[in-house]
Amino acid sequence: MQIINPATEEIIATLQEDSDESLKNKLKTLQKGQKSWAKVNLKKRIAIIAKFSELLAENIEELAETLTSEMGKPLQQARNEVNGARGRIKFFVENSQKYLKDEVMTKQEGLTERISYEPLGVVCNISAWNYPFLVGVNVFIPALIGGNAVFYKPSEFSTLTGLKIEKFLKAAGVPEDVFAVAVGAKEVGEQLLAMPLDGYFFTGSYRTGLYIYEKVAPKMVPCQLELGGKDPLYVADDVADIQSVAAGTADGAFYNNGQSCCAVERIYVHEKVYDRYVEEFVKEVKSYKIGQPTEDGVYIGALSRKSQLDFLEKQVNDAVKKGATLLTGGKRIEGNGYFFEPTVLTNVNHKMDVMQAESFGPIIGIMKVKDDKEATKLMQDTEYGLTAAVYTPDKKRAERILKQVNAGSGYWNCCDRVSAPLPWSGRKHSGFGATLSHAGIRAFVKPKAWHLRG
Repeated sequence: MQIINPATEEIIATLQEDSDESLKNKLKTLQKGQKSWAKVNLKKRIAIIAKFSELLAENIEELAETLTSEMGKPLQQARNEVNGARGRIKFFVENSQKYLKDEVMTKQEGLTERISYEPLGVVCNISAWNYPFLVGVNVFIPALIGGNAVFYKPSEFSTLTGLKIEKFLKAAGVPEDVFAVAVGAKEVGEQLLAMPLDGYFFTGSYRTGLYIYEKVAPKMVPCQLELGGKDPLYVADDVADIQSVAAGTADGAFYNNGQSCCAVERIYVHEKVYDRYVEEFVKEVKSYKIGQPTEDGVYIGALSRKSQLDFLEKQVNDAVKKGATLLTGGKRIEGNGYFFEPTVLTNVNHKMDVMQAESFGPIIGIMKVKDDKEATKLMQDTEYGLTAAVYTPDKKRAERILKQVNAGSGYWNCCDRVSAPLPWSGRKHSGFGATLSHAGIRAFVKPKAWHLRG
């Protein structure tokens, strides 16, 4: 399997993909190792994970450079991701003991009722390429703390990072037979779905998530899917500082080249502030530095996948053909690397793909609305349900709108953010189940009820 730098199109590594035999051998090793790992004291398991976080800090430059080289995100954003992952690990380290210890529910004369939490076994983590550290630690960290072994399949677009993760987990003290990387693309993923694993945790597209769900359903094991989004944002007419809101929401749409599940994907603006907002938004987007992700100050690096260039151009062409106005960007940048101009479209509507299908790139449609009612109706017009945002100084107004939107996260005067104490979950085609928060700790264990009489 060739690893290609998306910013230069150079082959930077060649890896041997796992075979059916090597995958089976890794699974046998994990099944044996998990039994021993589950017997390790919870505090010791947590201490090992804390050590892993320290190693991420000590080796951040190596990790960031590897991530940038194979995924294309600007180097500073790669550093930000590693640090963000450490923040989430800190939450798990500080809170897992509280949520995994035995709970006495009833204690009376002659009867004690207790809940204990047992590991699932060997869990399969099919991870994503856009944020391999952030998306990964949501799963493999609480899974390991909970006493599971992990069969980790990084995306073929971030496999070098996945191997670095394995290196430092084991350097921190995770046993060799408790964490294994499955190296490969679609075929390797297919083989994992056919194996007798004890849980599946996937991050990626709706189409692939649905396929995984259907394939593993007969096994009757836990399956969680963190899928895509078409995340809406509404700017109300009472927003005073249009310039800062435009800058902040543009960042929400274009950070990481728009390759984020919770990136702002469509914007609705009240007609009273629409013109000013669009003016400031475009000004902000035009200020972004585009270039090699290793250069200082670069905000827009390369897209991770070459196929996305054609997809984004088709969205632009579809929108323009149906009446949209292209204010900036709209096409790939010629030369080496998978670069696409940051793109802003206005006069858009819901007959256009850019307002309905997930873009996952540096492109946004901005639509004028006359009031909250119209904005709310349009925000709900989607098959997805990951996040939704409202900008207004009126908290009650924002909450009233967000309560009507069927999404897992609601943002008031912020967007494109994830917080470890809060559950990360999708609805409808954005998936189901939760990572992070106490729910994300207990997602990797199964409760046992104890009825103790005597």
